[in-house]
Amino acid sequence: MAYCKNCNTPLSESAKFCEQCGAKVIHNRLTLRNIFDDFSEQFLNWDNKILRTFIDLFRQPEVVINGYISGTRKRYMNVLSYFAIAITLSGFYMYINQKFFPDTFSKLFEKMSNDPNQMQASLDFYQNFIEYQSFIFFLMIPILAGMSRLVFLKNKKFNYSEHLVLNMYTYSQASILITLIAFVAQFNEDAAYVFQISSLAIQILFFAYVLKRVFALNLIQIILKTLLFLVVLIPVYIIFVIIATIYMLLFTDAFQNIMEVEKAKRGISYVISSARNWTS
Repeated sequence: MAYCKNCNTPLSESAKFCEQCGAKVIHNRLTLRNIFDDFSEQFLNWDNKILRTFIDLFRQPEVVINGYISGTRKRYMNVLSYFAIAITLSGFYMYINQKFFPDTFSKLFEKMSNDPNQMQASLDFYQNFIEYQSFIFFLMIPILAGMSRLVFLKNKKFNYSEHLVLNMYTYSQASILITLIAFVAQFNEDAAYVFQISSLAIQILFFAYVLKRVFALNLIQIILKTLLFLVVLIPVYIIFVIIATIYMLLFTDAFQNIMEVEKAKRGISYVISSARNWTS
């Protein structure tokens, strides 16, 4: 008698799936064709969970989010798995960007500011963000959940844990969207610049869209809720920037780099001034 290789349940000779755990019964040895078939089934199939979740979080986010919260979790990807994919995809983009397009962000920061100190600080902040992006992503979800719970305090539809699910799905989707657009935009310097200054607005608009669909809000309600969300976001953002700046100054080389840039700038100014005095 054959047994399931996953849970040891006895199997009939004609069984194609285990009745206990649902695993597919494998009779033959592993081949390249098997590997390709499994890959196609998981990632290339139009009806796979990843693609379906990604599409429906645009088309009908309330179905995905409300379904998961109410217990309907077979059709769409688990929220934690989807969040992990978003982090992985973002990390992969950052790696590709640093490996093959190392000057992309330095050029963007040059466009945004002519001040060497500010540009260096921005680059250092970006480097530290890359290093700790997974931690930052995990930190942002509870904060966003608390903010949305506060904004919808009078609405008893979701508790805090359910707001965590709402924000994790939404943040993951926004992150995947931003990563895909950024990857395409980096091939054109002007497009990358426009995207960089508009990416936050894209995320806010997407969050507003999801909240509108999930809580069935009209246009006036979602505008007011979005404004309230921004009012709550501003002090949180200021606190985050202050903490990040203090951390960079105390525990990274950012402060030293800024001082070196300032010394170099003073040195150049001194040389130019001396040259002018000598020629005059």
